[in-house]
Amino acid sequence: MLVAAALWIGLCATARAQTGSPLNEQEITIAKQGGLISVTLEATLYRPDGPGPFPLVIINHGKESGDPKFQRRYRPTRAARYFLQRGYVVVAPMRQGFSKSGGYYIGAGCNVASNGRVQAQDVAETLRFMSEQPYVDRERVLIVGQSHGGWTTLAFGASAPPPGVRGLVNFAGGLRQESCSGWEQVLVRATADLAGDVRIPSLWFYGENDSYFGPALWQAMHKAYTAAGGQAQLIAFGTFGSDAHALFASRAGEAIWQPDMTKFLQALGLPHEVVFPQYGERAAVRDPR
Repeated sequence: MLVAAALWIGLCATARAQTGSPLNEQEITIAKQGGLISVTLEATLYRPDGPGPFPLVIINHGKESGDPKFQRRYRPTRAARYFLQRGYVVVAPMRQGFSKSGGYYIGAGCNVASNGRVQAQDVAETLRFMSEQPYVDRERVLIVGQSHGGWTTLAFGASAPPPGVRGLVNFAGGLRQESCSGWEQVLVRATADLAGDVRIPSLWFYGENDSYFGPALWQAMHKAYTAAGGQAQLIAFGTFGSDAHALFASRAGEAIWQPDMTKFLQALGLPHEVVFPQYGERAAVRDPR
């Protein structure tokens, strides 16, 4: 009993609830293991009501321009609502060097495959931490990412993740390194490298008017990934607003990505039907982000 109480106190010490949040949002910290220096990762957690265990979704953020330390904590509330309604725990970690997370961002220069693999280490640490929580079902895990987070998601798939990871979802993933000669061709070759021995199905979303990665580039990336043995279903959704790169964070984008996401979850044997409707429209009215 004393041990259980101590564990509970320790968990509470690393979590801070967002007052009045209709999505049970908490700000938590995750201690990385195995490094030469102690590094903690800042993260945003969303939990359904109840003890669980619930399947887990990790959502990986993109990289804004400027110093990563000044990037705000990622709060993907729109996507969180979708997954909470279907009974998932959602966690969005800030990778090393971003926002309040410790350490420094490791860019790896023009080696974009290496960049992705380094970023993926923080996804693995997040999965390790979350798998230890009693409310998480570690046998049912989905990894999602947007932009640089999409690239990180693909790299995580190449890192021999545990069998509980059922699928990868890539929203406009990649890394635009314009200072590197032939950066687009480098990115295509790196995409093939990340496919490697990956046998986890993935779902990709890209648009025609993406300001970061144009159609010729993401088509070449998809072709390279699948030719190297990767499983990737491409959803080419056409033109979206003023910039297709913003689809995932947009209210208007939900009608485009959510139906295909639901089909993907069903194909993976993961929960895909709404079981907690309270996290939907009523929550959206109270928390309009």
